Amino acid sequence: MADGGKGDPKPRVRYMVFGCGSIGYNVIEELLKETTNIIVIDSDEKRVEDLKDQKYQALVRDISDPDLFTDLPIPEIVFILSSNKEANLNAVEQTKKTHPQAFSIARAVDLFSVDTLVEAGADVVLYPQQVVARSAVHHMKTLTAARSAHRLYSIFENWTGTLGVLTHRNPDPDSISSAMALCAIAQDAAKGQLACRILYEGTVGHQENRAFVNLLDIQMERMTPEKLAECNHLALVDSPGPGINNDLHPGTHVDIIIDHHSMEGIERSYKPDFIDIRPESGATASIFAQYLQELDVPIDTKIATALYYGIRADTREFRRNVTPNDLYNAAYLLPLSDTDLLDKIMSPSFSQETLEVMGNAISTRSIKNGYLFSNVGYIRNRDAIPQAADMLVNLEGVTTALVYGISDAHIIISARNKDIRVHIGNVLKEAFGDFGDAGGHGTMAAAQIPLNYFSMVRDKEDLLQMIIDPILHRFTDIVGIDDNGDKNEI
Repeated sequence: MADGGKGDPKPRVRYMVFGCGSIGYNVIEELLKETTNIIVIDSDEKRVEDLKDQKYQALVRDISDPDLFTDLPIPEIVFILSSNKEANLNAVEQTKKTHPQAFSIARAVDLFSVDTLVEAGADVVLYPQQVVARSAVHHMKTLTAARSAHRLYSIFENWTGTLGVLTHRNPDPDSISSAMALCAIAQDAAKGQLACRILYEGTVGHQENRAFVNLLDIQMERMTPEKLAECNHLALVDSPGPGINNDLHPGTHVDIIIDHHSMEGIERSYKPDFIDIRPESGATASIFAQYLQELDVPIDTKIATALYYGIRADTREFRRNVTPNDLYNAAYLLPLSDTDLLDKIMSPSFSQETLEVMGNAISTRSIKNGYLFSNVGYIRNRDAIPQAADMLVNLEGVTTALVYGISDAHIIISARNKDIRVHIGNVLKEAFGDFGDAGGHGTMAAAQIPLNYFSMVRDKEDLLQMIIDPILHRFTDIVGIDDNGDKNEI
């Protein structure tokens, strides 16, 4: 132990451990991998003697003593790990009082002790049963993910012909990058015996999405019945099933489904060869980043850049629905990515139409009890609607923004939500799911309602004005807004 400075004659110690039962002993064993600058304090004389026999620095002392730190070195980090609730609380209080600069990690004997120890000044409180449970779940998820990756790879090893990888309708970077990664895994596993084609429907309208596809030179083909017929196998990425945010017939057999959207309420009449759906993941691209790590598949700069941007875009710059796994996978991908390309993708020019849509969204907005509604009229670029919703939900006094418009064939609705009491994906699904595609997450969601025979009407904006009120009424009924804009008490 090193002596302190001139004005501080007391010696210092890196770690001080109070209580050396089974938990304390295992903590000491881990700390010894770093340093021997450790002092152990325990009230059991025999235990202390045993520790000394093992060459540990150990002292006998009652940690419930109010003069606990008298004649003890100054600790940098204190572990308080006894099985005595009152003694642990006293040790935390004495640490905070005597050595406020020291970090303290305390053991909670029961759940009721957690808040008490935090209030007493513990920097970290551990409830061992909870730690074990979290560790068990983490290892379970890691093991499941590893097995899923290897099972997917083994499936591809036996396939030949052509694999059609379908993105969702109007694909975004998460969906596109996931398709790219799936093709890379398939071609590595099949050793050149399996061709891959990325198929999509709709449009790539958002300016960042167009820059993403163009700058990375991503080869995609518009889906047609003829191209589907040429595929021996089909895979869906970033979509939980045929007919859900894609134009496949609901009965189409899809061999592989990989997605991060919830399957709640989705019924499937067949079982795919492989399905991996993780609603807890912030992006489907994050699932594929984990696959690539597990399988040690070579990953080129283009795929790494695409996956990193896919995670970043779907989590709104790591601020929405992000998990520790998403951050870990993004950290893995970033050094493999092309940062110059990323800068160019994230700095595209706005199209004239996007600016007009956002202007319309601002000028037509109305707010009812924190809910903002905005009609942007007829649109060609549907991706401008979620951009407008992203902008308007940040207005003062707005908790939820619903922006809607009409295209040649659909009414398109995009919602953004900051109210933790509302799961906007479930609300849109309940309101519009019976006659269109609808759903999403707690903070972001979308709906697309087909016009059917109304699609022949030429003046789409007049049509939207005619039919939108009863459609929106379903939404306002569910969230409890009356016709005067007041919130109904539930």
